[in-house]
Amino acid sequence: MDKVRVGILGTGFVGDIHAAAFKMVADAEVVAVASPSPGKAKAFAEERGIPHAFEDYRELLAMKQIDMVTLCLPNYLHAQACIDAAAAGKHVVCEKPLCRSLNEADQMIAACREAGVLLMYAEELCFAPKYVRAKKLVDEGALGRVFLVKQSEEHFGPHSDWFWDVNKSGGGVLLDMGCHSIEYARWVFGKPAVKNVYANMGVRVHTDRTRGEDHSLCIVEYEGNRVALAENSWAKQGGVDDQCEIYGSGGFTRADLLRGSSLLTYSEPGYGYAVEKAASTRGYTFTMYEELWNYGFPQEMAHFVRCVQGREQPIETGEDGREVLKIMLAAYESAGAGRRIDWPYEPRKVDKPIDLWLGK
Repeated sequence: MDKVRVGILGTGFVGDIHAAAFKMVADAEVVAVASPSPGKAKAFAEERGIPHAFEDYRELLAMKQIDMVTLCLPNYLHAQACIDAAAAGKHVVCEKPLCRSLNEADQMIAACREAGVLLMYAEELCFAPKYVRAKKLVDEGALGRVFLVKQSEEHFGPHSDWFWDVNKSGGGVLLDMGCHSIEYARWVFGKPAVKNVYANMGVRVHTDRTRGEDHSLCIVEYEGNRVALAENSWAKQGGVDDQCEIYGSGGFTRADLLRGSSLLTYSEPGYGYAVEKAASTRGYTFTMYEELWNYGFPQEMAHFVRCVQGREQPIETGEDGREVLKIMLAAYESAGAGRRIDWPYEPRKVDKPIDLWLGK
């Protein structure tokens, strides 16, 4: 296979990021985009030089010249779009979180397996250059026996309004950003088995906008005496923070994803692009330099393209997305019950993760 031909489902914040990332991938070509909002796909395609635009994504899936689709849709639409894409014989890249329930996850994994297509989980932190270097230090033994990974992503709220609606998103900041923190630590540790999960969460600031938690703390204990701490916030003022710390018996490392590759900026009217849209950019901020590259999006998509070409095996799969979802379900149940959730664990059947916290 020469160039992998890509279709993008969704024209919002993440769709914009994927389109920009694929422009940096020599072996990929975006040939179509779909959005149900009248005129939105057409405008998106014209602005980015994409040949085809559709309001019904099923028309995009019917195109023979598409090899892979990326799901840049609200969480509640992931499962059906993935199943439809698999039925059309397309490889699938699904944005985080994989979906809203383990039942949906199992259907997605089964549909792709039966169709003989790849289901790849878009966790860009496993490709972000600074975080990749931190993982390499672990793999090289530079830190000794690693026992703690802390990762946090914090800002003052999501970039799209649908995130505030827990019926569409399925939860709050843990589901939106905690999935990054959980999977990054799990990846650093080599994806060991979970022992237990404990979480605390609440609506600290945005009580007028959502029932979803806007600040969360989640502790995951893994086999081998290893612990991950995920702290995530939609309630932190002052711009975006994205950091990790790794502790080992022989060393320590800290990676700040944004600082050190940014410009200290003062702007009275504010500005914005990509992740910076998630927070106010008025006043003093750290303006990102080559933001897509620093977050790992082009590297992630290049890897997924090589997987479709048969040159590599995915390092992040649907099964990984399912495990992250299971950990987050345990975290919501832990926060709701006020106790640690031990493994083996089978969550109660609910429509969405946040129901385990809200008690529905």
